[in-house]
Amino acid sequence: MATIRVLLVDEHPLFRLGVATLLSTTSDIKVVGEAESKSEAIQLADRLAPDVVIMDVQLRSGTGIEACREIRSRRPQTRILMLTAIQDEEALVSSLLAGASGYVLKNGEPAQLIDAIGTLARGGSLLDPITTRTLLEWMRRENTGSGCSSGPDPPASLSTYQRRILPLIAEGNTNRQIASRLSLSEHTVKTYVSDILHKLDLARRSELAALIARLQYSADEPGTAVQTANPRAGGEHEALRVLGG
Repeated sequence: MATIRVLLVDEHPLFRLGVATLLSTTSDIKVVGEAESKSEAIQLADRLAPDVVIMDVQLRSGTGIEACREIRSRRPQTRILMLTAIQDEEALVSSLLAGASGYVLKNGEPAQLIDAIGTLARGGSLLDPITTRTLLEWMRRENTGSGCSSGPDPPASLSTYQRRILPLIAEGNTNRQIASRLSLSEHTVKTYVSDILHKLDLARRSELAALIARLQYSADEPGTAVQTANPRAGGEHEALRVLGG
């Protein structure tokens, strides 16, 4: 496998130094740049074209979630690994909605970080055991319609027709095709799609399709299993699948 190019994004220079030093011990990973703010992260991702960006949630200016969304919009082939000390459901869900492919905590073992980078570079997705449980609980609440009390509006906030439209968008249907399948006018479908984008804080239809792919969990569908940072941490990750990686 070719050398994995990594961009480090964290507001703390000492932490970046520690991670860079750790990764320098691995021959197939190369740190190509470091950033401490949202704008710097976006600029360096454009210029350096990293394979993986290691991103903290909190940055000196802006947030890692905002930077993640912008980088993935500009460079969908770049994988984002959120590496943070925050055990926070809102940050976790927001990161995944923004396009992150992994979310692990800073208190993990060094070898787990190296393994996580390799997993993302190969096209996989990864959550550590704690964040896997957090996401499962969020998804269970979504399925029962209780939703989240704060943070970005989740799919539970959508109307019945808006929910019916989501999988049709993920399939790549146009507004006209969706209108035909649901016996709605094309204008009505366009309005529904616009409302969905607004509720989920997304700018483009393509981002919505990617979001749906990430959050549509089903053991009956083919997909990429979400790995945990510790394969022996339990069986929850066996039932959790993320479509579209």
